[in-house]
Amino acid sequence: MTSISTLLPTYATVNLAALAHNLSRIKRYLSPGCEVMAIVKANAYGHGAVEIAQSLARQNIGQFAVASLDEGIALRQAGLSESIVVLGALFEEQIPDLIAHRLTPVVSDGPILPTLAKAALSHPAPYPIHLKVETGMGRLGFSPEELLAVLDNPLLLSHLQVEGMMTHLADADGSDSDYTERQIAAFQALLEQMRQRGFTIPLVHAANSAAIVRFPHAHFSLVRPGIMLYGYHTLPATIPDPDLRPVLSLRTTVAQLRTIPQGATVSYNKTFTAKRQTRIAVLPIGYADGYSRRLSHRGSVLIQGRRAPIAGLVCMDMIMVDVTDIASVQVGETVTLIGRQGQESIWADEVADWIGTIPYEVLCGIGSRVPRLYESAARDARNP
Repeated sequence: MTSISTLLPTYATVNLAALAHNLSRIKRYLSPGCEVMAIVKANAYGHGAVEIAQSLARQNIGQFAVASLDEGIALRQAGLSESIVVLGALFEEQIPDLIAHRLTPVVSDGPILPTLAKAALSHPAPYPIHLKVETGMGRLGFSPEELLAVLDNPLLLSHLQVEGMMTHLADADGSDSDYTERQIAAFQALLEQMRQRGFTIPLVHAANSAAIVRFPHAHFSLVRPGIMLYGYHTLPATIPDPDLRPVLSLRTTVAQLRTIPQGATVSYNKTFTAKRQTRIAVLPIGYADGYSRRLSHRGSVLIQGRRAPIAGLVCMDMIMVDVTDIASVQVGETVTLIGRQGQESIWADEVADWIGTIPYEVLCGIGSRVPRLYESAARDARNP
Protein backbone atom coordinates (compact mmCIF):
# COMPACT_ATOMS: atom_id res chain seq x y z
CA MET A 1 0.00 0.00 0.00
CA THR A 2 1.32 3.46 -0.91
CA SER A 3 2.18 5.51 2.18
CA ILE A 4 0.89 9.03 2.68
CA SER A 5 4.47 10.36 2.71
CA THR A 6 4.97 9.03 -0.81
CA LEU A 7 1.86 10.76 -2.13
CA LEU A 8 2.12 13.90 0.03
CA PRO A 9 5.63 14.44 1.37
CA THR A 10 4.47 17.62 3.15
CA TYR A 11 0.96 17.99 4.56
CA ALA A 12 -1.11 19.33 7.42
CA THR A 13 -3.67 17.31 9.34
CA VAL A 14 -6.70 19.09 10.78
CA ASN A 15 -8.33 17.35 13.73
CA LEU A 16 -12.05 18.14 13.64
CA ALA A 17 -12.59 16.34 16.95
CA ALA A 18 -10.25 18.86 18.58
CA LEU A 19 -12.21 21.67 16.91
CA ALA A 20 -15.42 20.31 18.42
CA HIS A 21 -13.76 20.10 21.83
CA ASN A 22 -12.62 23.74 21.62
CA LEU A 23 -16.11 24.87 20.65
CA SER A 24 -17.52 23.04 23.65
CA ARG A 25 -14.99 24.74 25.93
CA ILE A 26 -15.92 28.16 24.53
CA LYS A 27 -19.61 27.52 25.12
CA ARG A 28 -18.96 26.78 28.79
CA TYR A 29 -18.07 30.44 29.31
CA LEU A 30 -21.26 31.82 27.74
CA SER A 31 -24.39 33.06 29.41
CA PRO A 32 -27.75 31.58 28.37
CA GLY A 33 -28.90 33.05 25.07
CA CYS A 34 -25.43 34.06 23.92
CA GLU A 35 -24.42 32.45 20.63
CA VAL A 36 -21.16 31.94 18.73
CA MET A 37 -20.11 33.75 15.57
CA ALA A 38 -17.20 31.63 14.35
CA ILE A 39 -14.30 33.54 12.83
CA VAL A 40 -13.13 31.71 9.70
CA LYS A 41 -11.23 34.52 7.99
CA ALA A 42 -7.71 33.97 6.63
CA ASN A 43 -8.68 30.47 5.48
CA ALA A 44 -9.85 29.72 9.03
CA TYR A 45 -6.45 30.75 10.37
CA GLY A 46 -4.78 28.40 7.91
CA HIS A 47 -6.99 25.40 8.70
CA GLY A 48 -9.21 25.54 5.60
CA ALA A 49 -12.25 27.83 5.76
CA VAL A 50 -14.69 25.65 3.84
CA GLU A 51 -14.05 22.46 5.81
CA ILE A 52 -13.92 24.25 9.17
CA ALA A 53 -17.14 26.16 8.49
CA GLN A 54 -18.91 23.02 7.32
CA SER A 55 -17.79 21.16 10.43
CA LEU A 56 -18.98 23.97 12.72
CA ALA A 57 -22.28 24.24 10.85
CA ARG A 58 -22.86 20.56 11.60
CA GLN A 59 -22.45 21.54 15.26
CA ASN A 60 -25.27 24.09 14.90
CA ILE A 61 -23.17 27.21 14.50
CA GLY A 62 -25.33 29.60 12.49
CA GLN A 63 -23.12 32.67 12.29
CA PHE A 64 -19.76 32.98 10.55
CA ALA A 65 -17.43 35.89 9.94
CA VAL A 66 -14.81 36.52 7.27
CA ALA A 67 -12.56 39.46 6.50
CA SER A 68 -13.27 40.01 2.82
CA LEU A 69 -15.86 39.63 0.09
CA ASP A 70 -13.95 36.88 -1.71
CA GLU A 71 -13.73 34.81 1.49
CA GLY A 72 -17.49 35.04 1.90
CA ILE A 73 -18.20 34.16 -1.72
CA ALA A 74 -15.97 31.08 -1.46
CA LEU A 75 -18.05 29.82 1.47
CA ARG A 76 -21.31 30.45 -0.37
CA GLN A 77 -20.02 28.65 -3.46
CA ALA A 78 -19.12 25.69 -1.25
CA GLY A 79 -22.74 25.49 -0.15
CA LEU A 80 -22.67 27.20 3.27
CA SER A 81 -26.16 28.62 3.82
CA GLU A 82 -25.67 30.14 7.28
CA SER A 83 -25.19 33.85 7.94
CA ILE A 84 -21.81 35.16 6.78
CA VAL A 85 -20.69 38.56 8.05
CA VAL A 86 -17.91 40.42 6.22
CA LEU A 87 -15.87 42.20 8.90
CA GLY A 88 -13.43 44.08 6.67
CA ALA A 89 -13.64 47.29 4.69
CA LEU A 90 -16.40 47.46 2.09
CA PHE A 91 -16.01 49.22 -1.27
CA GLU A 92 -18.82 50.41 -3.52
CA GLU A 93 -17.71 48.21 -6.41
CA GLN A 94 -18.19 45.13 -4.22
CA ILE A 95 -21.80 45.77 -3.24
CA PRO A 96 -23.55 43.96 -6.15
CA ASP A 97 -21.57 40.77 -5.48
CA LEU A 98 -22.11 41.13 -1.74
CA ILE A 99 -25.89 41.21 -2.15
CA ALA A 100 -25.92 38.54 -4.87
CA HIS A 101 -24.23 36.13 -2.45
CA ARG A 102 -26.35 37.16 0.57
CA LEU A 103 -23.38 38.36 2.61
CA THR A 104 -23.93 40.68 5.56
CA PRO A 105 -21.67 43.75 5.54
CA VAL A 106 -20.19 45.49 8.54
CA VAL A 107 -20.61 49.19 7.75
CA SER A 108 -17.92 51.37 9.29
CA ASP A 109 -18.58 54.76 7.71
CA GLY A 110 -21.52 56.69 6.32
CA PRO A 111 -20.67 57.50 2.66
CA ILE A 112 -21.28 53.93 1.49
CA LEU A 113 -24.82 53.77 2.87
CA PRO A 114 -26.63 55.38 -0.12
CA THR A 115 -25.01 52.96 -2.60
CA LEU A 116 -25.75 50.03 -0.32
CA ALA A 117 -29.37 51.13 0.15
CA LYS A 118 -29.88 51.57 -3.60
CA ALA A 119 -28.49 48.10 -4.32
CA ALA A 120 -30.71 46.66 -1.59
CA LEU A 121 -33.81 47.68 -3.54
CA SER A 122 -33.46 44.41 -5.45
CA HIS A 123 -33.83 42.53 -2.18
CA PRO A 124 -37.38 41.59 -1.14
CA ALA A 125 -36.92 42.87 2.43
CA PRO A 126 -34.70 45.46 4.12
CA TYR A 127 -31.15 44.19 3.73
CA PRO A 128 -29.36 43.25 6.99
CA ILE A 129 -26.23 45.14 7.97
CA HIS A 130 -24.05 45.42 11.05
CA LEU A 131 -22.70 48.76 12.23
CA LYS A 132 -19.28 49.06 13.82
CA VAL A 133 -18.43 51.62 16.45
CA GLU A 134 -14.86 52.62 17.25
CA THR A 135 -14.24 52.53 21.00
CA GLY A 136 -10.45 52.33 21.16
CA MET A 137 -8.99 50.03 18.51
CA GLY A 138 -8.10 53.00 16.28
CA ARG A 139 -9.11 51.14 13.16
CA LEU A 140 -12.46 50.81 11.33
CA GLY A 141 -15.64 52.16 12.85
CA PHE A 142 -17.93 55.13 13.47
CA SER A 143 -17.27 57.37 16.42
CA PRO A 144 -20.20 57.23 18.86
CA GLU A 145 -21.30 60.68 17.70
CA GLU A 146 -21.14 59.68 14.02
CA LEU A 147 -23.08 56.53 14.70
CA LEU A 148 -25.93 58.33 16.45
CA ALA A 149 -26.19 60.69 13.48
CA VAL A 150 -26.24 57.76 11.05
CA LEU A 151 -29.13 56.21 12.94
CA ASP A 152 -31.23 59.22 11.94
CA ASN A 153 -30.62 58.42 8.26
CA PRO A 154 -33.97 57.41 6.66
CA LEU A 155 -32.12 54.86 4.53
CA LEU A 156 -31.77 52.70 7.61
CA LEU A 157 -35.54 52.64 8.02
CA SER A 158 -36.49 52.05 4.40
CA HIS A 159 -34.01 49.78 2.62
CA LEU A 160 -31.58 48.56 5.27
CA GLN A 161 -32.03 46.74 8.56
CA VAL A 162 -29.54 47.25 11.39
CA GLU A 163 -29.32 43.60 12.39
CA GLY A 164 -26.11 43.91 14.39
CA MET A 165 -23.93 46.31 16.34
CA MET A 166 -20.29 45.62 17.11
CA THR A 167 -17.01 46.97 18.37
CA HIS A 168 -13.50 45.54 18.51
CA LEU A 169 -11.55 45.20 21.75
CA ALA A 170 -7.91 46.17 21.38
CA ASP A 171 -6.36 44.75 24.55
CA ALA A 172 -8.58 41.97 25.87
CA ASP A 173 -5.54 39.72 26.34
CA GLY A 174 -3.43 42.41 28.02
CA SER A 175 -2.30 42.16 31.61
CA ASP A 176 -4.20 45.32 32.62
CA SER A 177 -7.95 45.19 32.12
CA ASP A 178 -8.62 48.93 32.52
CA TYR A 179 -8.48 49.82 28.83
CA THR A 180 -10.83 47.00 27.87
CA GLU A 181 -13.25 47.96 30.64
CA ARG A 182 -13.34 51.52 29.26
CA GLN A 183 -14.08 50.21 25.78
CA ILE A 184 -16.89 47.99 27.04
CA ALA A 185 -18.36 50.85 29.07
CA ALA A 186 -18.31 53.16 26.03
CA PHE A 187 -20.01 50.50 23.93
CA GLN A 188 -22.67 49.86 26.60
CA ALA A 189 -23.37 53.58 26.86
CA LEU A 190 -23.93 53.80 23.13
CA LEU A 191 -26.23 50.78 23.18
CA GLU A 192 -28.27 52.47 25.91
CA GLN A 193 -28.58 55.63 23.82
CA MET A 194 -29.79 53.51 20.91
CA ARG A 195 -32.39 51.82 23.09
CA GLN A 196 -33.61 55.22 24.23
CA ARG A 197 -34.08 56.14 20.57
CA GLY A 198 -36.22 53.08 20.07
CA PHE A 199 -33.69 50.88 18.24
CA THR A 200 -33.78 47.17 18.92
CA ILE A 201 -30.62 45.41 17.72
CA PRO A 202 -30.91 41.60 17.60
CA LEU A 203 -27.18 40.87 17.38
CA VAL A 204 -24.72 42.73 19.61
CA HIS A 205 -21.13 41.53 19.70
CA ALA A 206 -17.79 42.68 21.06
CA ALA A 207 -15.95 39.76 22.67
CA ASN A 208 -13.05 38.11 20.87
CA SER A 209 -11.37 34.95 22.17
CA ALA A 210 -9.68 36.56 25.14
CA ALA A 211 -12.75 38.58 26.13
CA ILE A 212 -14.90 35.45 26.10
CA VAL A 213 -12.83 34.19 29.02
CA ARG A 214 -12.05 37.43 30.85
CA PHE A 215 -14.99 39.78 30.32
CA PRO A 216 -18.34 37.98 30.58
CA HIS A 217 -20.19 41.31 30.66
CA ALA A 218 -18.98 41.81 27.06
CA HIS A 219 -20.67 38.67 25.75
CA PHE A 220 -23.94 40.41 24.77
CA SER A 221 -25.84 38.26 22.23
CA LEU A 222 -22.88 36.99 20.20
CA VAL A 223 -19.19 36.29 20.78
CA ARG A 224 -16.53 36.08 18.08
CA PRO A 225 -14.01 33.32 18.88
CA GLY A 226 -11.08 32.99 16.52
CA ILE A 227 -7.81 31.59 17.84
CA MET A 228 -9.57 29.66 20.63
CA LEU A 229 -11.44 27.58 18.07
CA TYR A 230 -8.10 26.43 16.70
CA GLY A 231 -6.61 25.49 20.05
CA TYR A 232 -4.59 28.47 21.28
CA HIS A 233 -4.96 31.53 23.45
CA THR A 234 -2.92 34.59 24.42
CA LEU A 235 -4.35 35.05 27.89
CA PRO A 236 -2.20 36.33 30.75
CA ALA A 237 -0.60 33.66 32.90
CA THR A 238 -2.87 34.64 35.80
CA ILE A 239 -5.94 33.35 33.94
CA PRO A 240 -6.81 29.64 34.33
CA ASP A 241 -6.02 27.63 31.23
CA PRO A 242 -9.17 27.10 29.13
CA ASP A 243 -8.17 23.50 28.21
CA LEU A 244 -7.94 23.88 24.44
CA ARG A 245 -6.57 21.35 21.96
CA PRO A 246 -4.53 22.37 18.91
CA VAL A 247 -6.39 21.48 15.74
CA LEU A 248 -3.60 21.51 13.14
CA SER A 249 -0.43 19.45 12.84
CA LEU A 250 2.21 20.04 10.16
CA ARG A 251 4.35 17.18 8.87
CA THR A 252 6.89 16.43 6.19
CA THR A 253 9.16 13.55 5.18
CA VAL A 254 12.89 12.88 5.16
CA ALA A 255 13.83 13.24 1.49
CA GLN A 256 17.59 12.64 1.69
CA LEU A 257 20.33 11.93 4.23
CA ARG A 258 23.94 12.95 3.91
CA THR A 259 26.97 12.88 6.18
CA ILE A 260 29.26 15.89 6.08
CA PRO A 261 32.73 16.23 7.63
CA GLN A 262 33.73 18.62 10.37
CA GLY A 263 34.12 22.10 8.88
CA ALA A 264 31.62 21.58 6.03
CA THR A 265 28.77 24.06 5.61
CA VAL A 266 25.04 23.73 5.00
CA SER A 267 22.58 25.93 3.08
CA TYR A 268 22.96 29.46 1.71
CA ASN A 269 25.66 31.85 2.91
CA LYS A 270 27.46 29.14 4.92
CA THR A 271 25.76 30.12 8.17
CA PHE A 272 26.04 26.56 9.54
CA THR A 273 29.47 24.98 9.91
CA ALA A 274 29.70 21.42 11.20
CA LYS A 275 31.62 21.20 14.47
CA ARG A 276 31.89 17.44 14.08
CA GLN A 277 31.04 14.85 11.48
CA THR A 278 27.35 15.56 11.05
CA ARG A 279 24.40 13.71 9.60
CA ILE A 280 22.00 16.02 7.80
CA ALA A 281 18.40 15.23 6.83
CA VAL A 282 16.90 17.21 3.96
CA LEU A 283 13.18 17.96 4.32
CA PRO A 284 10.88 19.12 1.48
CA ILE A 285 9.35 22.17 3.17
CA GLY A 286 10.47 25.78 3.21
CA TYR A 287 9.37 29.35 3.52
CA ALA A 288 7.22 29.08 0.37
CA ASP A 289 5.16 26.62 2.43
CA GLY A 290 4.97 29.05 5.33
CA TYR A 291 7.83 27.67 7.40
CA SER A 292 9.42 31.00 8.23
CA ARG A 293 12.99 31.81 7.24
CA ARG A 294 13.31 33.35 10.70
CA LEU A 295 13.35 29.80 12.06
CA SER A 296 16.86 29.36 10.66
CA HIS A 297 19.18 28.24 13.52
CA ARG A 298 16.25 28.60 15.96
CA GLY A 299 13.68 25.96 15.18
CA SER A 300 13.57 22.23 15.72
CA VAL A 301 11.50 19.38 14.31
CA LEU A 302 10.53 15.98 15.68
CA ILE A 303 11.93 12.77 14.23
CA GLN A 304 11.32 9.50 16.04
CA GLY A 305 9.90 11.56 18.89
CA ARG A 306 13.16 13.47 19.38
CA ARG A 307 14.08 17.05 18.57
CA ALA A 308 16.39 17.76 15.66
CA PRO A 309 17.61 21.36 15.21
CA ILE A 310 17.49 23.22 11.91
CA ALA A 311 20.92 23.49 10.33
CA GLY A 312 21.58 26.53 8.16
CA LEU A 313 19.12 28.91 6.54
CA VAL A 314 15.57 27.83 5.76
CA CYS A 315 15.29 27.71 1.96
CA MET A 316 12.27 28.40 -0.21
CA ASP A 317 11.42 24.71 -0.65
CA MET A 318 13.68 22.82 1.78
CA ILE A 319 15.15 22.82 5.24
CA MET A 320 18.02 20.81 6.64
CA VAL A 321 18.14 19.40 10.15
CA ASP A 322 20.91 17.85 12.21
CA VAL A 323 20.07 14.20 12.97
CA THR A 324 23.54 13.13 14.10
CA ASP A 325 22.19 12.05 17.47
CA ILE A 326 19.28 10.10 15.94
CA ALA A 327 21.33 7.45 14.24
CA SER A 328 18.53 5.25 12.92
CA VAL A 329 16.78 7.92 10.83
CA GLN A 330 15.97 6.75 7.30
CA VAL A 331 14.69 8.34 4.10
CA GLY A 332 10.88 8.33 4.05
CA GLU A 333 10.40 8.83 7.78
CA THR A 334 7.70 11.22 8.98
CA VAL A 335 8.87 14.51 10.47
CA THR A 336 6.62 16.65 12.67
CA LEU A 337 7.07 20.42 12.56
CA ILE A 338 3.87 21.27 14.48
CA GLY A 339 2.18 18.57 16.51
CA ARG A 340 2.93 15.57 18.68
CA GLN A 341 5.27 12.68 17.95
CA GLY A 342 5.73 10.08 20.64
CA GLN A 343 6.03 11.76 24.01
CA GLU A 344 7.35 15.01 22.55
CA SER A 345 5.43 17.88 20.99
CA ILE A 346 5.99 21.19 19.24
CA TRP A 347 2.92 23.42 18.89
CA ALA A 348 2.41 26.68 17.04
CA ASP A 349 2.80 28.76 20.18
CA GLU A 350 6.32 27.39 20.71
CA VAL A 351 7.21 28.01 17.06
CA ALA A 352 5.89 31.56 17.53
CA ASP A 353 8.08 32.06 20.60
CA TRP A 354 11.17 31.06 18.62
CA ILE A 355 10.67 33.91 16.17
CA GLY A 356 9.04 36.51 18.38
CA THR A 357 5.51 36.40 17.02
CA ILE A 358 2.11 34.92 17.91
CA PRO A 359 0.55 31.56 16.97
CA TYR A 360 -1.94 33.36 14.71
CA GLU A 361 0.85 34.29 12.29
CA VAL A 362 2.40 30.81 12.33
CA LEU A 363 -0.92 29.14 11.50
CA CYS A 364 -2.09 31.70 8.95
CA GLY A 365 1.26 31.53 7.21
CA ILE A 366 1.04 27.86 6.25
CA GLY A 367 0.94 28.03 2.47
CA SER A 368 -1.75 26.93 0.04
CA ARG A 369 0.51 24.30 -1.53
CA VAL A 370 0.48 22.35 1.74
CA PRO A 371 -2.48 19.93 1.48
CA ARG A 372 -4.87 19.79 4.43
CA LEU A 373 -6.11 16.37 5.49
CA TYR A 374 -9.23 16.32 7.68
CA GLU A 375 -9.62 13.82 10.51
CA SER A 376 -13.07 13.67 12.06
CA ALA A 377 -12.24 10.98 14.60
CA ALA A 378 -8.54 11.61 15.10
CA ARG A 379 -6.91 11.15 18.44
CA ASP A 380 -6.89 14.21 20.63
CA ALA A 381 -3.97 16.48 19.74
CA ARG A 382 -2.58 17.10 23.22
CA ASN A 383 -3.66 13.79 24.77
CA PRO A 384 -3.20 11.02 22.17
